[in-house]
Amino acid sequence: MRICYLVLGVAALLILGCTSQGEKALQNPLPAEQKAQSIYDFTMESIDGEKIPLSQYKGKVVLIVNVASKCGFTPQYEEIEAFYRKYKDKNVVVLGFPANNFLGQEPGTNAEIKQFCRSKYGVTFPMFAKISVKGDDMHPLYRYLTQTLGEDISWNFNKILVDKNGKPVKHFGSRTHVTEEEFLKAVENLLNT
Repeated sequence: MRICYLVLGVAALLILGCTSQGEKALQNPLPAEQKAQSIYDFTMESIDGEKIPLSQYKGKVVLIVNVASKCGFTPQYEEIEAFYRKYKDKNVVVLGFPANNFLGQEPGTNAEIKQFCRSKYGVTFPMFAKISVKGDDMHPLYRYLTQTLGEDISWNFNKILVDKNGKPVKHFGSRTHVTEEEFLKAVENLLNT
């Protein structure tokens, strides 16, 4: 009889232990960026509200840019659009992520941002819903990008190059233009690997 009680007692402890661990796992799930192996593990919301799996860009060189409408760097939209038009047939895509993290320079709604980008700069590259690229509410995609590269997003129009396997490989600050030799050389290198 004592053996039965002992077995029941051990079983009860195991069940309680598992339940306790299970509850902890639910309360503290692993952040998405710890599970992510590439940008392909993320599905993002487009500026029009559609769910876009980034896996649809497999095999392409991807330029990810955090953008804002009321920034000193906002005119870069024009050269980024020109870059996109020049390289889109060479297996390069630009993904724009509006963010309001720096001095409130992207206060608009997604619809307002889309209208601004299209009417002022003729933007045709894929634009996504506004997210946070810094701070406690940083989107998991940007947490993955910054942790992988070991660099924070310093301001609007930071540029991150992602290789054909979906891995972030190079971070450029806001002052680097997509027309600069260093940037274009990095793109060409990724296209040739």
